[in-house]
Amino acid sequence: MNERIRQRWNKFRANRRGFYAFIVFCVVLVLTSMADFIANDKPLVVRYDGSWYFPIFRQYPETVFGGEFKTAADFKDPYLQKKINEKGFFIMPLIEYSYDTINYNLPTPAPSAPTRENWLGTDDLGRDVLARLIYGMRYSLLFGLILTALSSAIGIFAGAVQGYFGGKIDLFAQRFLEIWGSLPQLFVLIIVSSLIVPGFWTLLFVLLLFSWTALVPVVRAEFLRARNFDYVRAAYALGVPHLTIIFRHVFPNAMVATLTYLPFILSGAVVSLTALDFLGFGLPPGSPSLGDLVRQGKENLQAPWLAASAFVSLAFLLTVLVFIGEAVRDAFDPRKNK
Repeated sequence: MNERIRQRWNKFRANRRGFYAFIVFCVVLVLTSMADFIANDKPLVVRYDGSWYFPIFRQYPETVFGGEFKTAADFKDPYLQKKINEKGFFIMPLIEYSYDTINYNLPTPAPSAPTRENWLGTDDLGRDVLARLIYGMRYSLLFGLILTALSSAIGIFAGAVQGYFGGKIDLFAQRFLEIWGSLPQLFVLIIVSSLIVPGFWTLLFVLLLFSWTALVPVVRAEFLRARNFDYVRAAYALGVPHLTIIFRHVFPNAMVATLTYLPFILSGAVVSLTALDFLGFGLPPGSPSLGDLVRQGKENLQAPWLAASAFVSLAFLLTVLVFIGEAVRDAFDPRKNK
């Protein structure tokens, strides 16, 4: 690790709020990535009649465990649980419900209040709120990270081309961005989402149409400034190819300003997906999402645990991302010496 990177890392750690937020974000990212092992209606492992089975990775028929039907085993069925316990054992996850598992033994009609079995209660279809929250946060983070990576790549490339070459390329590109940026994004997203079958990748494509423009002005300004540096002019005079100059000599300077925007782009992607899901133009019906949880809270005001779960989870996630963004900004700020 060179001295400059070490100094920036020390500045990042000096912002205690942002540093701890980064640790919390990493923990949440790891835990939600392991959602199938934390919240699932299938056992992690089954020991039956001297053999080992892993239902979380593979589907087994009921007859394998002494049942009578060749359909997929329902491990929530007391009859099947009794059959397995007669010749072995099974280990269930911490939360014995997946995002689409319906609890048919609720003490009250759905949506049911929090209990020892459903820690955050159930929604109006009897599905465990905590399980859907974990899976929904995984979808949101995965969606946001992919969208941030793709939009950053496109935005950095577009801004680099504009700033480095300038002239007519920059002029026409700026006019295009002005027209594109003046479009009512939310209405366009709703129209396109209503025409295309909603899905993870289709929504990613639709949101990518607008999100890539966020980094273009920043990267363009950095390239306009750095292209007149002496070492850049010397490289051009020596016949170094344009792509080499862009990515080896100029791009590192632009990365300083670019990295500070990434956490905020990620939070914007999470909010956009949540808004589309809330309006009904997001992921397919039944998919776990934070937006669906917000909609459930709005439609079931008599069940305050739904709105509270949605608000706390979104507020927590966005606050953590903002704190990380502030710490990254401080780390790359040359005016801060400590």
